Amino acid sequence: MTEQTRPRRPTIAESVQKRLADDILSGELPPGSVVEETHLAERYGVSRTPVREAVRRLAESGLIETRPRQRAVVARPTMSSVLEMFEVMAELEGLCARLAARRITERGRVALQQACADAHAQAVKGDVNAYYEVNERFHELIYEAAHNRYLEQETQRLRDRLRPYRLHQGRSPGRLGRSDDEHGEVMAAILAGEADRAADLMRAHVVIQGDVLRDFILRPPPGLAETG
Repeated sequence: MTEQTRPRRPTIAESVQKRLADDILSGELPPGSVVEETHLAERYGVSRTPVREAVRRLAESGLIETRPRQRAVVARPTMSSVLEMFEVMAELEGLCARLAARRITERGRVALQQACADAHAQAVKGDVNAYYEVNERFHELIYEAAHNRYLEQETQRLRDRLRPYRLHQGRSPGRLGRSDDEHGEVMAAILAGEADRAADLMRAHVVIQGDVLRDFILRPPPGLAETG
């Protein structure tokens, strides 16, 4: 694994964010629960500062609701609202893959191949957290290879909002291996310069993640509310 694709050590705030997101999505902290920073700091064995940062990030993702002069609470996002974000994400990432197939540099090709190999190694180990870190790098390299700064920023912004959901759905049985296979197909299309195929494969890859999440949500205990 190269330094460029090696998963970086998460900050305390990022670790707290992942644990808090897991607790919310698993139903351990059900919708409507008060998010008390002091209690969470004790629960996770950290100071209130990283908890405050984690709460802020999850509020941006829609998992937590914060209102002026009121206590933060676990949000009640609907399944449809999350899946709508995945639909938009699929189109943005598909466009990134399309442009990457046309514009990727030799350096980008090498980095993408290494990231794909590193992700495969973590998938074989079954290490969801390590896989997710390298997986992020794989996608980011495709954003960069598109050579469209505005598209890269907007795609990354929505990806950040969906981060808790994407990490959690990675724990669905068998999803790690399938995701790894899909990465290989996307990479092959990009390296072959097959722009349309790269876009189609990437869109399908992201949409499937939304479908996996929906299957997870429909299994009790739900962490999200269904719409009627």
